[in-house]
Amino acid sequence: MLVVALGTLVVPFDSSVNFAFPFITRAFGLPIPAIQWVVIAYTLTYAALMLVFGRVGDMLGYRRIFLAGSLWSAIAFALCAMAPSYSALLAARVLQGVGAALVLSCGPALATSLHPETARTRVLGIYTMVIGLGGALGPLVAGLLVPLIDWPAVFWFRVPLALSAFLLAWLLPADTLPAHRERFDAAGGILLVLAISAMLLALNQLQHIGAGFAVAALVCVLAVAGFIMRESRTERPIIDLRFFRDFDFSLLNAGHAALNLAGFSVLLLVPFYLSRFGGLTAFATGLLLACSPTGTVVAAPLAARLAARVAPRLLALLGAGGMAVGQVLIATAGATPDISVLAAAMALQGFGVGLFQVAYFDIVTASIPRSDRGVAGSLVMMTRTLGTVTGATVLMLLFQTWRDAALADGAGEVPAFLAGFGSTFRLAAALPAAVVLLAVLRGWGRR
Repeated sequence: MLVVALGTLVVPFDSSVNFAFPFITRAFGLPIPAIQWVVIAYTLTYAALMLVFGRVGDMLGYRRIFLAGSLWSAIAFALCAMAPSYSALLAARVLQGVGAALVLSCGPALATSLHPETARTRVLGIYTMVIGLGGALGPLVAGLLVPLIDWPAVFWFRVPLALSAFLLAWLLPADTLPAHRERFDAAGGILLVLAISAMLLALNQLQHIGAGFAVAALVCVLAVAGFIMRESRTERPIIDLRFFRDFDFSLLNAGHAALNLAGFSVLLLVPFYLSRFGGLTAFATGLLLACSPTGTVVAAPLAARLAARVAPRLLALLGAGGMAVGQVLIATAGATPDISVLAAAMALQGFGVGLFQVAYFDIVTASIPRSDRGVAGSLVMMTRTLGTVTGATVLMLLFQTWRDAALADGAGEVPAFLAGFGSTFRLAAALPAAVVLLAVLRGWGRR
């Protein structure tokens, strides 16, 4: 479990890059909106590849994919740190996304395969805690290293971690492969990657709706239709779409994406808010940004324990409710922030995410056959990533729209920034609140 955790940590440690956003924009002379491509180039890549690699892991073995991902990630981190230009950095981030997809697609399946099924929920709680721990430590490490080494530090410190995971993973038990080698659904994989990529590119074009948006949206619709037709006819699909006929199962997946979309508002906008109004040292800023993932670290093992006595869907409902309250409290931050209130709100928001994710993880892995555990874990991580990438695009667009509207009405730069900030977080709070409402209507609180 420690080996899997070490290899997995390098992915949520990417929260350190969010801390470095202001440093990257200054280093390359970028406007604030351009920073979204640092997120999109990376997360679009591994969102598109996650399910595909999960299916490959079910066929070829989870340890084998995990090894490949650890080594690939180490190389990609070094290329990111040495990038001489913004375009080179984006290209290296794409490579980093491939490594993340390899590691995350089979990490949960590898972890659960090393323990009896009775320990599944506890293992998934630990895995979720590790992801939260990486998210919490990332800004802290960045707060210490970036002022000394500048923005490349957020990539350099992960190279030895990825290499260590690669070397130690050889000590894990060898993969037990199926008796009969299955054929990989290459056509379905290509259609899935095309559909997710086109969808995220269409979202990015919302800022300037035109030919680019129309083409991406059309490609997305056609690819989705083709993927559904392909998966319904092939004997061994990438993922069996019949699971989604269950409304509660579909709501869980959509809710997980919605919560992560809303949650990314913290990592996207709070660094700029603190840079403008916080008056904190770099380390103190990193400490504050760590509050949200720290909430997840606390909630994950607690949720794993509660799952033995509380229905997982009730835990998911409570998690979404806690997150909604945290987002609303963050929206109230003003030009003179109350750091203690902001820290508590961010911790509550992260605590809600942790409760929801463990419950969701448990339901998905229990619903999908154990032989497809790579696909199950990939589905969880993919919906998380889709929410994050969508948030990077949509939330920045909404922030700019509301800020520009305030400026057009004659507001000063500070009130306009706060107007955009508060409105974006209030809308982000509406997403988990909608999940709570639908969950209550479906009876999650009663069963």
